[in-house]
Amino acid sequence: MLIHDKGLRVASYNIRKAVGLDRRRDPMRILKVLNGLDADVIALQEADLRMGARPSALCRNLIDAETDFTVVPIARNDVSLGWHGNAVLIRKGMTHGAISHIDLPGLEPRGAVRVDLPAFSLVATHLGLMRRHRARQLRTIARALDGAPRAIVLGDFNEWSPHKGLEQLSDFAVHAPGHSFHAARPVAALDRIAVSGGIDLRDAGVVQTGLARHASDHLPIWADVA
Repeated sequence: MLIHDKGLRVASYNIRKAVGLDRRRDPMRILKVLNGLDADVIALQEADLRMGARPSALCRNLIDAETDFTVVPIARNDVSLGWHGNAVLIRKGMTHGAISHIDLPGLEPRGAVRVDLPAFSLVATHLGLMRRHRARQLRTIARALDGAPRAIVLGDFNEWSPHKGLEQLSDFAVHAPGHSFHAARPVAALDRIAVSGGIDLRDAGVVQTGLARHASDHLPIWADVA
């Protein structure tokens, strides 16, 4: 595990199935953005296509060859990278423990994944479009983390309000590192990170430069924790 002077870095990125603002599917462009995050753990949303068996938008062999990350084995088939589009990458050499899938209630098919890492439990998620469904989904996630000594929840929360809609994570400190959507004109902090007690968030931000401005309709977020 790479520990920065500033702590351990986690990141989240809705890659929109590797389709950029130019409407081209370009997995290599996404991988270059991921390499530039200098992260130890990355949660991806929309990492798999929606049709059929939901094949991955990013080739596992390319991830292995072109990045310093390995894919946490979340997928329940041989072609997906994650589950409900949620995937988790960890830096090579880093270990993980138990993996669990969290079915989220709501009209749309949504899910979250929990990965137990050496320092904390991570939940990666992509919440629904309707606030009343998101409230139930966050309540489900909080229950799934009951008993975890330290936990981080991160992903695309789909919440436009800076003040409402996150009450179900009352035991967490929820941070919006900045406006991450839309990449062409960032006006909303849809992508967030929530940390439990025992975790110190030291710094956080949104990548607004280079290929990240064009690789997806979201910008990646990052946070340094200890």
